[in-house]
Amino acid sequence: MHRLYSLLLVLALSTGSLSAQSSVWKISKGEQSLYIGGTCHILRESDYPLPSEFDEAYATAEHLVFEVDPAILQDPAFTMRMMSEATYKDSRTLKSVLSDEAYTALEEASREANMPIELFSTMKPGMLVMMVTLQKLMLSGVTEEGVDLHYAAHAKADGKTIGSLETADFQLDLIINLGEGMESELVFYSLQFLDQIDELFDIILAAWRSGDLDTINQIVVEDMSAYPDIYNAMLKDRNHRWIPQIEAMLATQPIEFVLVGVGHMPGDDGLIRLLEGKGYTVTQVKQ
Repeated sequence: MHRLYSLLLVLALSTGSLSAQSSVWKISKGEQSLYIGGTCHILRESDYPLPSEFDEAYATAEHLVFEVDPAILQDPAFTMRMMSEATYKDSRTLKSVLSDEAYTALEEASREANMPIELFSTMKPGMLVMMVTLQKLMLSGVTEEGVDLHYAAHAKADGKTIGSLETADFQLDLIINLGEGMESELVFYSLQFLDQIDELFDIILAAWRSGDLDTINQIVVEDMSAYPDIYNAMLKDRNHRWIPQIEAMLATQPIEFVLVGVGHMPGDDGLIRLLEGKGYTVTQVKQ
């Protein structure tokens, strides 16, 4: 369920000029290179096969790098720990941390997802928003097996090594504490497109497949930047922490394929411009 936050980064994509490119980029300097793929963390069965550029990068790479190793996040022990830590252990409840307007909005969304809010009175708002969103997506045929899990499974079968940019503990803390102190704002931000989710998911996939960074930047980054704490925690700070790790990979011989949510790619704080600013050649892969 944690992967829903990455989906929420791209829920508001609008149509834009689509080009025959992809969400895969080759990063190079001199003789060293690697690939970065912007991913959708959850997909429908009908969204396969994936764009061929992903398979091309995967075939070339010897080592895959994810935000966090998907195998760790799929471990039932991690899910149990996440659910435990997503519950208030003191006197706080949803009613006490949310404004009346935010609580009413979350109550209505929960009811529409057949998840009565009364059953989750001590759950932190961010976790309940994710659960409600996932429930609505699953009713539309979406599963949790997106690009990341797809290639993690292939890497295991093919004997390719796997690495991570972050620890599971870091992502757990991010999920559990995102929006702390501004819970109502988080609820409003996360629910604003929920009633259009079926239509928007189709638009999301079209923009992702084409690697349309202008659209992603305009809608995702600019929209999220209106909530600086969320923007910094989810995108800006993480992108800047990842750059030294990516540079270290470029200094080694094996070719890596780095797979992170497509929302991390565009904008001044996105991975593409940050790497270009470091003097690397960034080429969008296309067939």
